[in-house]
This record gives sequence, structure tokens and C-alpha cells, in this order.
Amino acid sequence: MSTAIHAAALEQRLRDALAPTQLEVLDESAAHAGHAGANGTGFGTHFRVRIASPLFTGQPRLARHRLVYDALQDFIDRGVHAIAIETL
Repeated sequence: MSTAIHAAALEQRLRDALAPTQLEVLDESAAHAGHAGANGTGFGTHFRVRIASPLFTGQPRLARHRLVYDALQDFIDRGVHAIAIETL
């Protein structure tokens, strides 16, 4: 079983890596209880990220999402099962 990850940790990593002008990280894990990747705690496995960053300027959606995934890769490796990304 994986260790639950807190939204604040993801938020701080994204702030450090992407210098966002807007950022919201929501833990939606409770809505996925019983689904694949859920850890039984109701938090720390499924997140929604809404983010705007100057690094996204001129980048296609796939490249913007890759920047977010790259910044959060170690969290994914430690048990984050799903990240829904909305770039603004």
C-alpha cells in the first residue's frame, strides 16, 4: 500500500518548478474510493491541478501537461495514481 500524498506538497512542488501565476491543487481521492489506485484512506491518490504558468506560453497542451507531470514525477512514483490537469 502506498503512503498518502498531501495536496500541499504537490502545490509547493509546482510553485517551485513552474512559478505559476494561478494554481489550485484539489485532492479528489475520496470520490475514487474503491477504484483502482485508491489507498483506502480517502486522500492522497487522485488529484486535480488547475495551473497557469509563464512557462506554458506558446506551448501546446501536451507540452504543458508534460511540464506538470515532470514536476510531479516523484509523487507519481510514490503512489499518486491520477492527476487531472487543467492548464489555464
